[in-house]
Amino acid sequence: MKKALIILFFTGLGITQLNAQILSVGPKIGLSQGDVQVSDGFKGEDSQMGYHVGIFARINLPVIYLQPEVLYTNTGGSFQDNTFNYDSDFDRLDVPLMVGLKLGNVLRIQAGPVASYMLDGKVKASDGSSTQRIIPPTEDFTFGYQAGVGVDIGNLMLDLKYEGALTNSVNNFGEIPTDQRQNQIMLSLGINLL
Repeated sequence: MKKALIILFFTGLGITQLNAQILSVGPKIGLSQGDVQVSDGFKGEDSQMGYHVGIFARINLPVIYLQPEVLYTNTGGSFQDNTFNYDSDFDRLDVPLMVGLKLGNVLRIQAGPVASYMLDGKVKASDGSSTQRIIPPTEDFTFGYQAGVGVDIGNLMLDLKYEGALTNSVNNFGEIPTDQRQNQIMLSLGINLL
Protein backbone atom coordinates (compact mmCIF):
# COMPACT_ATOMS: atom_id res chain seq x y z
CA MET A 1 0.00 0.00 0.00
CA LYS A 2 2.84 2.40 0.87
CA LYS A 3 4.50 1.72 -2.50
CA ALA A 4 1.23 2.47 -4.33
CA LEU A 5 0.84 5.78 -2.45
CA ILE A 6 4.45 6.76 -3.18
CA ILE A 7 3.99 5.93 -6.89
CA LEU A 8 0.75 7.95 -7.01
CA PHE A 9 2.42 10.88 -5.26
CA PHE A 10 5.36 11.03 -7.69
CA THR A 11 3.06 10.47 -10.69
CA GLY A 12 0.89 13.40 -9.52
CA LEU A 13 4.01 15.54 -9.06
CA GLY A 14 5.13 14.68 -12.59
CA ILE A 15 1.74 15.58 -14.09
CA THR A 16 1.70 18.89 -12.15
CA GLN A 17 5.22 19.66 -13.39
CA LEU A 18 4.22 18.80 -16.98
CA ASN A 19 1.13 21.07 -16.76
CA ALA A 20 3.30 23.91 -15.41
CA GLN A 21 5.63 23.50 -18.40
CA ILE A 22 2.71 23.61 -20.87
CA LEU A 23 0.57 26.30 -19.23
CA SER A 24 1.62 29.55 -17.54
CA VAL A 25 -0.93 31.85 -15.90
CA GLY A 26 -0.55 34.98 -13.82
CA PRO A 27 -0.88 38.72 -13.34
CA LYS A 28 0.76 41.29 -15.61
CA ILE A 29 1.57 44.94 -14.89
CA GLY A 30 3.50 47.58 -16.76
CA LEU A 31 4.11 51.06 -18.07
CA SER A 32 3.57 52.49 -21.52
CA GLN A 33 4.60 55.56 -23.49
CA GLY A 34 1.73 56.43 -25.83
CA ASP A 35 0.95 59.11 -28.36
CA VAL A 36 -1.96 60.14 -30.52
CA GLN A 37 -1.46 60.63 -34.26
CA VAL A 38 -3.83 63.34 -35.50
CA SER A 39 -4.91 64.46 -38.95
CA ASP A 40 -4.67 67.79 -40.76
CA GLY A 41 -5.65 70.86 -38.76
CA PHE A 42 -3.76 69.69 -35.66
CA LYS A 43 -0.09 69.48 -34.83
CA GLY A 44 1.99 68.12 -32.05
CA GLU A 45 1.57 64.50 -31.04
CA ASP A 46 3.35 64.62 -27.68
CA SER A 47 3.51 61.31 -25.85
CA GLN A 48 2.11 60.51 -22.41
CA MET A 49 3.02 57.92 -19.78
CA GLY A 50 0.36 55.32 -19.05
CA TYR A 51 -0.02 51.97 -17.35
CA HIS A 52 -1.66 48.60 -17.81
CA VAL A 53 -2.67 45.81 -15.44
CA GLY A 54 -4.31 42.46 -16.09
CA ILE A 55 -3.78 38.74 -16.53
CA PHE A 56 -2.12 36.48 -19.09
CA ALA A 57 -2.09 32.80 -19.98
CA ARG A 58 0.64 31.15 -22.02
CA ILE A 59 0.33 27.83 -23.81
CA ASN A 60 3.85 26.52 -24.38
CA LEU A 61 4.26 24.34 -27.45
CA PRO A 62 7.59 22.78 -28.50
CA VAL A 63 8.98 25.85 -30.32
CA ILE A 64 6.21 28.45 -30.32
CA TYR A 65 3.73 29.65 -27.72
CA LEU A 66 0.32 31.32 -27.67
CA GLN A 67 -0.26 34.06 -25.10
CA PRO A 68 -3.72 35.63 -24.73
CA GLU A 69 -3.96 38.58 -22.32
CA VAL A 70 -6.70 40.75 -20.85
CA LEU A 71 -5.42 44.20 -19.80
CA TYR A 72 -6.93 47.39 -18.40
CA THR A 73 -4.92 50.13 -20.14
CA ASN A 74 -4.69 53.87 -19.44
CA THR A 75 -3.02 55.88 -22.19
CA GLY A 76 -3.28 59.16 -24.10
CA GLY A 77 -1.35 61.99 -25.67
CA SER A 78 -1.31 65.71 -26.46
CA PHE A 79 -1.82 67.75 -29.61
CA GLN A 80 -2.74 71.33 -30.57
CA ASP A 81 -4.32 73.58 -33.17
CA ASN A 82 -3.92 77.34 -33.67
CA THR A 83 -5.91 78.18 -30.50
CA PHE A 84 -6.03 75.26 -28.07
CA ASN A 85 -3.78 72.66 -26.52
CA TYR A 86 -5.51 69.29 -26.12
CA ASP A 87 -4.64 66.57 -23.60
CA SER A 88 -6.36 63.27 -24.29
CA ASP A 89 -6.83 60.38 -21.87
CA PHE A 90 -8.17 56.93 -22.79
CA ASP A 91 -9.16 53.99 -20.57
CA ARG A 92 -9.41 50.75 -22.55
CA LEU A 93 -9.85 47.04 -22.15
CA ASP A 94 -7.19 45.44 -24.39
CA VAL A 95 -7.16 41.80 -25.48
CA PRO A 96 -3.93 40.91 -27.31
CA LEU A 97 -3.25 37.42 -28.67
CA MET A 98 0.49 37.01 -29.00
CA VAL A 99 2.18 34.25 -30.99
CA GLY A 100 5.78 33.83 -29.96
CA LEU A 101 8.93 31.99 -30.85
CA LYS A 102 11.25 30.79 -28.10
CA LEU A 103 14.96 31.37 -28.72
CA GLY A 104 16.53 29.09 -26.13
CA ASN A 105 15.25 29.01 -22.56
CA VAL A 106 15.33 32.76 -21.88
CA LEU A 107 14.70 34.92 -24.98
CA ARG A 108 11.44 35.21 -26.97
CA ILE A 109 10.12 37.19 -29.96
CA GLN A 110 6.38 37.73 -30.38
CA ALA A 111 3.69 39.42 -32.45
CA GLY A 112 -0.07 39.35 -32.79
CA PRO A 113 -3.35 41.23 -33.04
CA VAL A 114 -4.94 43.29 -30.27
CA ALA A 115 -8.62 44.20 -29.90
CA SER A 116 -9.45 47.20 -27.71
CA TYR A 117 -12.73 48.31 -26.17
CA MET A 118 -12.90 51.98 -25.18
CA LEU A 119 -14.15 52.28 -21.59
CA ASP A 120 -13.71 56.07 -21.34
CA GLY A 121 -12.23 58.76 -23.55
CA LYS A 122 -11.85 62.42 -22.65
CA VAL A 123 -9.98 65.46 -23.89
CA LYS A 124 -9.09 68.62 -21.97
CA ALA A 125 -8.84 71.74 -24.15
CA SER A 126 -6.93 74.74 -22.82
CA ASP A 127 -6.28 78.14 -24.43
CA GLY A 128 -3.99 79.35 -21.62
CA SER A 129 -6.70 81.13 -19.64
CA SER A 130 -9.41 78.48 -19.32
CA THR A 131 -9.75 74.70 -19.52
CA GLN A 132 -12.77 72.72 -20.59
CA ARG A 133 -13.42 68.98 -20.61
CA ILE A 134 -14.67 67.55 -23.89
CA ILE A 135 -15.89 64.01 -24.44
CA PRO A 136 -15.30 63.27 -28.12
CA PRO A 137 -17.33 60.56 -29.87
CA THR A 138 -15.14 57.47 -29.87
CA GLU A 139 -15.27 54.12 -31.60
CA ASP A 140 -16.10 51.44 -29.04
CA PHE A 141 -13.92 48.77 -30.66
CA THR A 142 -10.56 49.36 -32.32
CA PHE A 143 -7.98 46.93 -33.66
CA GLY A 144 -4.22 46.99 -33.84
CA TYR A 145 -1.11 44.87 -33.56
CA GLN A 146 1.69 44.31 -31.06
CA ALA A 147 5.22 43.07 -31.68
CA GLY A 148 8.25 42.78 -29.42
CA VAL A 149 10.72 40.74 -27.45
CA GLY A 150 10.58 39.02 -24.09
CA VAL A 151 12.86 37.51 -21.47
CA ASP A 152 11.93 34.72 -19.03
CA ILE A 153 13.88 34.48 -15.78
CA GLY A 154 12.46 31.89 -13.40
CA ASN A 155 8.79 32.77 -12.85
CA LEU A 156 9.26 36.35 -14.09
CA MET A 157 8.41 37.36 -17.67
CA LEU A 158 9.61 40.73 -18.96
CA ASP A 159 8.15 41.99 -22.27
CA LEU A 160 8.98 45.04 -24.40
CA LYS A 161 6.38 45.57 -27.15
CA TYR A 162 5.31 48.17 -29.68
CA GLU A 163 1.59 48.61 -30.31
CA GLY A 164 0.33 50.13 -33.53
CA ALA A 165 -3.26 51.04 -34.43
CA LEU A 166 -5.01 49.67 -37.50
CA THR A 167 -8.32 51.47 -36.89
CA ASN A 168 -9.20 54.96 -35.67
CA SER A 169 -10.26 55.65 -32.07
CA VAL A 170 -11.80 59.13 -32.62
CA ASN A 171 -13.26 59.98 -36.04
CA ASN A 172 -14.06 63.63 -35.39
CA PHE A 173 -13.35 66.39 -32.95
CA GLY A 174 -16.21 68.86 -33.04
CA GLU A 175 -16.73 69.71 -36.69
CA ILE A 176 -13.19 68.67 -37.67
CA PRO A 177 -12.64 65.11 -38.93
CA THR A 178 -9.66 63.54 -37.18
CA ASP A 179 -7.67 60.35 -37.26
CA GLN A 180 -6.59 59.78 -33.68
CA ARG A 181 -4.81 56.46 -33.80
CA GLN A 182 -3.14 55.34 -30.59
CA ASN A 183 0.42 53.96 -30.73
CA GLN A 184 2.51 53.02 -27.71
CA ILE A 185 5.61 51.32 -26.40
CA MET A 186 4.87 48.92 -23.53
CA LEU A 187 7.14 47.47 -20.84
CA SER A 188 5.44 44.68 -18.87
CA LEU A 189 6.25 42.32 -16.02
CA GLY A 190 4.33 39.06 -15.73
CA ILE A 191 4.53 36.55 -12.88
CA ASN A 192 3.92 32.87 -13.61
CA LEU A 193 1.86 31.47 -10.74
CA LEU A 194 1.98 27.82 -11.89
